[in-house]
Amino acid sequence: MADELTKEEKQRIKEQRRQEFLAAHPELAAKQKEAEEKKQKLVQTKKEIVDAVDGALLNDQEESRRDKMNDLRSQGIDPFGHAFARTHNSAMIKKAYGEKNAEELKALNAEVTIPGRIMSKRRMGKLGFIHLQDREGRIQVVINQRIVGDEIYNLFKSADLGDIIGVTGHVFKTDAGELSVECAEYTHLTKALRPLPEKFHGLQDKEERYRRRYVDLIMNDTSRDIAILRPRIVSAIRHWMDGQGYVEVETPILQPILGGASARPFATHHNALDKDYYLRIATELPLKRLIVGGMEKVYEIGRIFRNEGMDLKHNPEFTTMEAYCAYSDLEGMMKMNEELFEAVAMEVFGRTEFEFMGHTISLKAPFKRWNMVDAVKEVTGVDFWQPMSVEDALTLAKEHNVEVLPHQHTVGNIISLFFDAFCEDKIIQPTFVYGHPIEISPLAKKDDKDPRFTQRFELEICGIEMDNAFTELNDPIDQKARFEAQLELKKLGDDEASEVDDDYVEALEYGMPPTGGIGMGIDRFVMLLTGQDSIRDVLLFPTMRPKEK
Repeated sequence: MADELTKEEKQRIKEQRRQEFLAAHPELAAKQKEAEEKKQKLVQTKKEIVDAVDGALLNDQEESRRDKMNDLRSQGIDPFGHAFARTHNSAMIKKAYGEKNAEELKALNAEVTIPGRIMSKRRMGKLGFIHLQDREGRIQVVINQRIVGDEIYNLFKSADLGDIIGVTGHVFKTDAGELSVECAEYTHLTKALRPLPEKFHGLQDKEERYRRRYVDLIMNDTSRDIAILRPRIVSAIRHWMDGQGYVEVETPILQPILGGASARPFATHHNALDKDYYLRIATELPLKRLIVGGMEKVYEIGRIFRNEGMDLKHNPEFTTMEAYCAYSDLEGMMKMNEELFEAVAMEVFGRTEFEFMGHTISLKAPFKRWNMVDAVKEVTGVDFWQPMSVEDALTLAKEHNVEVLPHQHTVGNIISLFFDAFCEDKIIQPTFVYGHPIEISPLAKKDDKDPRFTQRFELEICGIEMDNAFTELNDPIDQKARFEAQLELKKLGDDEASEVDDDYVEALEYGMPPTGGIGMGIDRFVMLLTGQDSIRDVLLFPTMRPKEK
């Protein structure tokens, strides 16, 4: 929202106050600086010692693995292998044979061919045991020197954790009852030249997990499960939308005009046209042009780019689904939102209750409705239903320690600031927060009963905005005035304000039917369904700050 302080703005204000305090207390500032310098020296010394030890150990292992790579070549074996024809994966074997006992498996004499990465390895005399990992999980492989012969057994003995191999053999159960494959043929496929992190003390640092996602996916089952669940969730969204008669479309990522949301953009330059463009901050305006064109029900799942901060809920590039339905409105979008969330939860997980942010969240409809002004009045006692001047609202903000920036000097902005400060964190279960002031909703239709407010809602869960929906503004004259008001905000320092899109206004002049629209964050929805507290855990490649050298 236009009035919401970004993380950088909050940090800048906090830092400014800290500097002012230190300037007023120079002796304290000097002591703090000295303590910080000592701390940094200790941290750096510790890091150098750890890096030196780790580097020495790692170099020894890497040297050994390269020696083994050369040994493979000397035996005529390509260390980095060739195509391998599999017949099964670990899940298929478990599904087909997991419930059978040892006698039944012996009678079946089922042969399988599986590739995978060696995740554990041990030997007991002439018997070897490996756990192979593929995308679906792990399966044990037993290698008997008597069956495979000395040459293959020696190849197995020289293998390292992390190597990728292929095995053909028969399915059986060990004396301990573990479903396994008895190796008859062993094929080396890829030599791992770097050792995997040690199982219990390895890749625990979250920053490293995000930077080296390839290692994270190897070592952490949860990360791999989320990576597989995410596309299933997106597919379920498409399945429901297509079943409701929506048409999936694609709109441009490069935009000549900033619009469709309140956000700071990434800018680029088109060399052939010698013109600056923005990476889109929303898909809204192109999609609504399609409603004007008569497509009636459209949606797009696509990447959005906003040049803003990074935290547990925000990444500069993220995925949204925006959908528009002609002849619908705010109520229609609420119903659609409830049905979509419930349907996706049931299709992918078979349930509607999920653990998220320390709470059990129910996606069973209906969701709670909470008017923004009513919420502020209920929590703070301040009644913004009463007519008041900007000066009155600013006075109330000062009394309640609500900071108001210069471009937020409107009653509507101050209402929204009050809600963010006092009400948002009270929301746990899915709640439609509706009745947003017109000043922060440049693309939403006015409320017929009170033109100070709009027909807009945001679905919030655990205080997190999951989606945003409107009865769309289809009055071109009103829309032009709203765009121009945004320009005034930009002059006052609001770098998230929209620009005037004359072509969009012209499109509205041809006539857009009454329309409901919604935009939902795919990443946050996946966070909810998979129980993750950070957006980085549901993005395979989150944006990371440059690594310090």
